[in-house]
Amino acid sequence: TSRGVASLYSVDYRQKAAAAGRIPTNYLRRELGTTDKEILTSRVIDRSIRPLFPVGYFYDTQILCNLLAVDGVNDPDILAINGASAALALSDIPWNGPVVIDYYLKTKKQKKTHNKTVIHFIFNFLLIVMLEATAENILQQDFCHAIKVGVKQTQHIIQGIQQLVKERGVVKRTVQKLFVAPEEIVESISRDEAINKIRLETEEQLKEKFPEAEPYEIMESFNAVSKDIFRNLILNEYRRCDGRDLTSLRDIKCEVNMFKMLHGSALFQRGQTQVLCTVTFDSIESSVKSDLISTAVRYVYLWMFFLSFPPYATNEIGKVTGVNRRELGHGALAERALKPIIPQDFPFTIRVTSEVLESNGSSSMASACGGSLALMDAGVPVSSAVAGVAVGLVTKYDLEGKDLEDYRLLTDILGIEDYYGDMDFKLAGTSKGVTALQVDLKLPGIPIKIIMEAIQQATAAKREILQIMNETLAKPRPNRKESGPVVETIHVPLSKRLRFLGPGAYNLKKLQAKTGVTLSQLDEETYSMFAPTPSAMHEAREFIGELCKDDQEINLEFGAVYTATITEIRDSGVMVKLYPNMTPVLLHNSQLDQRKIKHPSALGLEVGQEIQVKYFGRDPTDGRMRLSRKVLQSPATTVLKTLTDKNSIVLGSTAPESSTSQ
Repeated sequence: TSRGVASLYSVDYRQKAAAAGRIPTNYLRRELGTTDKEILTSRVIDRSIRPLFPVGYFYDTQILCNLLAVDGVNDPDILAINGASAALALSDIPWNGPVVIDYYLKTKKQKKTHNKTVIHFIFNFLLIVMLEATAENILQQDFCHAIKVGVKQTQHIIQGIQQLVKERGVVKRTVQKLFVAPEEIVESISRDEAINKIRLETEEQLKEKFPEAEPYEIMESFNAVSKDIFRNLILNEYRRCDGRDLTSLRDIKCEVNMFKMLHGSALFQRGQTQVLCTVTFDSIESSVKSDLISTAVRYVYLWMFFLSFPPYATNEIGKVTGVNRRELGHGALAERALKPIIPQDFPFTIRVTSEVLESNGSSSMASACGGSLALMDAGVPVSSAVAGVAVGLVTKYDLEGKDLEDYRLLTDILGIEDYYGDMDFKLAGTSKGVTALQVDLKLPGIPIKIIMEAIQQATAAKREILQIMNETLAKPRPNRKESGPVVETIHVPLSKRLRFLGPGAYNLKKLQAKTGVTLSQLDEETYSMFAPTPSAMHEAREFIGELCKDDQEINLEFGAVYTATITEIRDSGVMVKLYPNMTPVLLHNSQLDQRKIKHPSALGLEVGQEIQVKYFGRDPTDGRMRLSRKVLQSPATTVLKTLTDKNSIVLGSTAPESSTSQ
């Protein structure tokens, strides 16, 4: 950035399962790789402290935040930022801190509801360094009030860190060299007519004129002149590089239902930024399980957002790997913007994917707009449409760089306006309120007045974008597409559960392999059946119907005696049927005869033989039919043995003559 960063500069937040009193459940029982939570928290810490390094500071700097313990109530990312700020303030690194983070709850709900309005503030004294908000469609006036409250609350922590620094007598070291553009090269560029030509031609001329200059110095000199010209046009002439005024939006085009086979799709283009958003429905079981470490409580999220930013989006060639920090951060912002409008009782897990086809400014806010249209195209009953916009800032300070003399706010910034500007202010929300905010600064803080003006300017642009989006699709489609998934519930009585599931859930596995339909148990007798397409659901109905067609139960009378037919002989008993289309049930050896037997052959039973059994209803735990033949048999003949000695052992119910009857 224009502030300058260390050549080896990194911020890493690491959490261990032991901090929450847990053990990782993977095979190695250890933390593997970096989680999304760790990456997003690292980005927040980085964006909070980076603007406060001196301009041109390029010395190796690494900040590590290790989570040692978590109570499940207080968010560890807040403490991580405050801890990193305190560590930098107590070090000899030339850093203009401290900064602290605070949050304001609009509605005071318990954390266990996991439904709260949280705004994170990063302050440096009375100046705002960074903002990040997740809001449940909070009203603008409440949002502004929350920022003002945060300014007051954070001062106590800042004063505590300052007092600690004073007690320790910290002395900041003097930086030997700040890597800034040499004035002689800058002056040469400003007098050279090649400033209006392409960068490479200018750099070649500078290399000939300053052969001893480092390539980095030439590049920074060119950037310094370009930045100065760019900012002066905005500050003095109210002109932007693409000819727009300060509050105008770029041309916006929207399309929906791009691909018929997709559950939902939308194309959103704003200037040279173009994103294709798609919506996919899946079963509840495919939902994402949240991180256990940061919350110490397990939550299930039925909604996901993924952003893909390939190299060709910026006309570059690069290596395509897994999700990088940029994609994860931008996707998380768009996800926060859309999450408040998703219905809580939607029967599917929703995944929104944003493919950035072209990028020149605020692909995350374009993804929020495109994602909102794709959700409505898919028939998701969202509460309202969401739009987002990025606002930039160009400032002018006095010669000493302390007092702010003038500034301009820019609506819907380009990539170059973000690069040469001082702020990237991204706000998303509905026509009524705010759902997400992210503010990144290159300055060591700005007054709260500028933030309030930026909110007003972004809100006006947001309403204009929503009007354009409504011309394409104003409300969610009443029905989902015919190619979409289907969910039904099926009632299975306990008496038929074994027949329905099969041994080892064989029938369910066969159903999924044959039709792609998955079943999940809701309660003892109710199952949810998810089919990826209506045709798959039709096949599943036929499969289940064929499975249960020969099991039409006849009402049996409790305590009545029925004639049963033996269908199979087993070691543990015999399988019998009371009527032809009945599923055979086991009559255990213990219920075959009054005597104890080890195998049914001891009674001479054979397959096809008819026996009398008594019906005792069904087992309340597993629904199995309870039958008994033993209760219908006469008592076994008493076997009596009399021993000659006094210690005779009597078997049976008749007592010896010498003993008292029991």
